[in-house]
Amino acid sequence: MGQYFDRLETRDPELREREQFSQLRAQIAHAKAHSAAYGRILEDVDPRAIVSRSALARVPVTRKSELVEMQRRARPFGGLAATRWGVAARVFASPGPIFEPEGRIADYWRFARALFAAGFRQGDLVHNCFSYHFTPGGSMVEQGALALGCTVFPGGVGQTEQQIQVIAELAPDGYAGTPSFLEIILDRADAAGMSTRSLRKALVSGEAFSPASRDSLIARGIAGFQLYGTADLGAVAYETAARDGLIVDEGVLVEVLQPGTGDPVAPGEIGEVVVTTLHNADYPLIRFGTGDLSAFLPGTSPCGRTNARLRGWMGRADQATKVRGLFVHPSQISQIVRQHPEIRKARLVVDHDGGRDRMMLHVELAGGGSVDTEGISATMREVTKLRGGMVVLEAGELPDDGKVVDDRRRYDASNTDRER
Repeated sequence: MGQYFDRLETRDPELREREQFSQLRAQIAHAKAHSAAYGRILEDVDPRAIVSRSALARVPVTRKSELVEMQRRARPFGGLAATRWGVAARVFASPGPIFEPEGRIADYWRFARALFAAGFRQGDLVHNCFSYHFTPGGSMVEQGALALGCTVFPGGVGQTEQQIQVIAELAPDGYAGTPSFLEIILDRADAAGMSTRSLRKALVSGEAFSPASRDSLIARGIAGFQLYGTADLGAVAYETAARDGLIVDEGVLVEVLQPGTGDPVAPGEIGEVVVTTLHNADYPLIRFGTGDLSAFLPGTSPCGRTNARLRGWMGRADQATKVRGLFVHPSQISQIVRQHPEIRKARLVVDHDGGRDRMMLHVELAGGGSVDTEGISATMREVTKLRGGMVVLEAGELPDDGKVVDDRRRYDASNTDRER
């Protein structure tokens, strides 16, 4: 293999867009025909009409936050899957519980590309410390590593002393797992006088990978690279030697949308990561709202890969909060904005005023002229069933951090009314 996993990574961006939208139309048609839930969700969608991102923006978003209820109503996959027992190879359960099927094709979760970018090659021994129990993390890495021609030791999680002993005796080339567990292994090994010198590379995920953690590994001779993915989708984006954002995987189409809506954000702005799988026949997730915040970086990566880049995980988009006993959701704020074209951007700020919950809608206006304060306040009452005030800001005063609902209240550990 050369510098890149395959030719797809260096495609002309316009060619990639054409080829991926061709795959997308086939995926939507397949989902409509073979998934009961998507048969309903996509009932009014003509796959042949999805020829651009603006056309895709009219397709409904299905959010991860909806899966628990969907799967409760229709076991085991909420009607979204196009597979059945005997066809699926495995089924996993993530917290919720949310169930995920695994198909029988090689590298089903598309981890080989990210492993390659992290320096793993045919003939390597990979010490895999993602969980093999209930959740799909261990299988995700294993399938990708096997597709690369690596051998895998299924370490799983915990049992630190045994992990250290195996590493000392088998001398694996690299590690896969959370960065914090790798640091625990390395520290314990140092304390015990056990060798981990064989480890020279790592693919880490499942938690934040800070620059300090990255530099700590480099100081030990280990090049760590992060992967962003989910238990439902598999790999979404991955880091390369350029260390400049996360490259979107070639097997998915990624959008960044205003939280609570299906509307794309302006280039570079923070929003919710929404992902469509392009060739997963078993679990064809279409415009799947992850609930994660990120933003696209401008331009292309210095590493030569030409796909879009994400800035990395930047928090959660599902900002629903309870005010005076009622939940307020980002989608409700977006509904208010849609009903008042004079509002360019809005954020609901919730805080305490004399011990009572207070809501203030902070708005930036689309242009000059007057603002219908009373009308907007009435719409806010109608949509949220709560009274609130309004603050008019100058253009650019609202921070670009993806927040639509900003809860500034402080709670002690005994306050259980916040559970949701």
